[in-house]
Amino acid sequence: MDDFTLIVGLGNPGEKYHGTRHNVGFAVIDRLVTDYNADGPKRFGKSLTGRARIGNEKVILMKPMTYMNLSGEAVREGVDFYKIDHTSRLIVISDDINLPAGRLRIRSKGSAGGHNGLKNIISHLGDDAFIRVRVGVGAKPSQEADLADYVLGRPAGEDKELLEEAVERAARAVACIVEEGAERAMNEFNG
Repeated sequence: MDDFTLIVGLGNPGEKYHGTRHNVGFAVIDRLVTDYNADGPKRFGKSLTGRARIGNEKVILMKPMTYMNLSGEAVREGVDFYKIDHTSRLIVISDDINLPAGRLRIRSKGSAGGHNGLKNIISHLGDDAFIRVRVGVGAKPSQEADLADYVLGRPAGEDKELLEEAVERAARAVACIVEEGAERAMNEFNG
């Protein structure tokens, strides 16, 4: 098999989730599809995928269609089929309520941080040694607010602008990881 990098954006399938905070990973994949003229989308197992080139590197852009909490099933399928070394050639993009809206955090391994999609991927891969790009969506507005309602809500006003800018920066960060490595991307985009 060719040396592909598998880039996975986490989200929930279906129009009712489009544009929600929880689907920021899907939004980054959409941006990469446009920026790098990916083919597809094609149905692959439990995902939609497209192939592209970022610089000289071949990538597979993936949106799991499993719903967030079962993302690991789709990621495992992709890793196994394309014979991906998940410690160096898997990049997962997710939302993060522990980061201010619009902030990025890139790590080459680490805990799920309470994120059920990441938790499921770690469970299916057997370790946490994969690159992740976390996009801050901000904390829920109050202790009483329901977390599910918050992450499944659509941002408005300044929050929406911050997230749109973050999606664009996250796409650039992913390209930087692919072309120059995670360390370089961390230095440039973590903040």
